[in-house]
Amino acid sequence: MKTTRAYTMTGRARAAEQTRSRILDATADLAGERLVADISLELVAQRAEVSVQTVLRHFGSRAGLFEEAQRYAESRIVDERRAPAGDVGSAVRAIVAHYELRGSAVLLMLAQEGTEALMASVTASGKKLHRAWVETTFAPHLADAEDPDELTDLLVVATDVYTWKLLRRDRGLSRARTEQRIDRLVRALLDTH
Repeated sequence: MKTTRAYTMTGRARAAEQTRSRILDATADLAGERLVADISLELVAQRAEVSVQTVLRHFGSRAGLFEEAQRYAESRIVDERRAPAGDVGSAVRAIVAHYELRGSAVLLMLAQEGTEALMASVTASGKKLHRAWVETTFAPHLADAEDPDELTDLLVVATDVYTWKLLRRDRGLSRARTEQRIDRLVRALLDTH
């Protein structure tokens, strides 16, 4: 009897976690497609194929949902950008792949940061995350730099979503060309510092 009960609870816990993940995925995806003011609990519930009550049961409120969705999305971003420390080619490939997947969403969020407090918080967190990625990914190069803080600033710019946008979207370069140019920019910075 205890074995059946434990199995049932494990199954329920797994189902609850899957529902929670679907809701968070739906919220993060919608935030990359729409203005945050246009994302209602009803829309999230519809996208996640659950009821509004289920969303509220898991997160308590719209604010609670968005706070948790931000943490959830950040963990996905960290995984997507992972590259071996010091490996410039891998770092550039990882960041461009990330922007290919999420660049449009990031740009939409940045466009809202001046008018939406939630997006200002999300983008501020994203900027810190990007700087931390640069510090970790390029740590071996930064350790040898004459001015590590200056080099970090320049690498942040070289690998920023706006750099990707200028090359990929505004100039219309292919993904491969975009990678080549960002790689060249990063290597030039490393060579001069």
